[in-house]
Amino acid sequence: MIRPVGQPAAASDAPDGRKLYQQVAAAVAEAIQRGEFGPGQRIPSERELAEEYKVSRPTIREAMIALEVIGVVRSRHGSGIFVADNPPLDTPMIGLDIGAFELTEARRLFEAEAAALAAVTITDAEITTLERLIGEMERENQAHVSGEHADREFHLTIARATRNSAVADVVQSLWDTRYKAPLCMHMLERARSVGVQPRIDEHQEILAALRERNPKAARKAMRDHLGRVIDGLLRATEIDALERARAEVEAKRTDLAKRVAV
Repeated sequence: MIRPVGQPAAASDAPDGRKLYQQVAAAVAEAIQRGEFGPGQRIPSERELAEEYKVSRPTIREAMIALEVIGVVRSRHGSGIFVADNPPLDTPMIGLDIGAFELTEARRLFEAEAAALAAVTITDAEITTLERLIGEMERENQAHVSGEHADREFHLTIARATRNSAVADVVQSLWDTRYKAPLCMHMLERARSVGVQPRIDEHQEILAALRERNPKAARKAMRDHLGRVIDGLLRATEIDALERARAEVEAKRTDLAKRVAV
């Protein structure tokens, strides 16, 4: 089990069944409860926490977002993560079991194979539907429509084109999780808030492979697309860290200017 702040432990020491980010979030919450971090106090940086708990920085981001969702901490743009004024430390992280990284990784596995299978079964009518949905996706991007309805229908159309109801059900279930899991929803909303949108060119590549009835190309196009979705999520959740770093540099520059002026 991950130990409280100040007593780092490797991830392999935690066989209690909780996901890694949940273990980190629980440890930070316990440290707050013990008074190591008081209301309004800034939480250590992402880099410091990653070193403390021997986990990756994306895991720390997921843990901090989970704590933010349940109101234990709050994010100040450009400044960092701070303990909430009245943190509800007894609030369980129910429903925070799936984050956007984990979900997209699962989609990459299932939807790549669905695209390969669909390439040999898809109809001309379904190809026409995908073409229309890409047009709708582009209009939604321009109008900054949240929810990504055309994107969802594009991927579900491919899943249904496999003529395998089990495959279609799995893909639909993964998409439905995007709108049900609080942690996942919060992370995706953060990504949208900094301009992350469905990539039209990537969907066109998937469509081109399907139009050619090329399973290998369809699989690769889908895998590449969802791999870049993961990269986009990493960049989106890293923005606060970058802003914080810039703020720290600016503060040091201001302090140095004061010293020089003495």
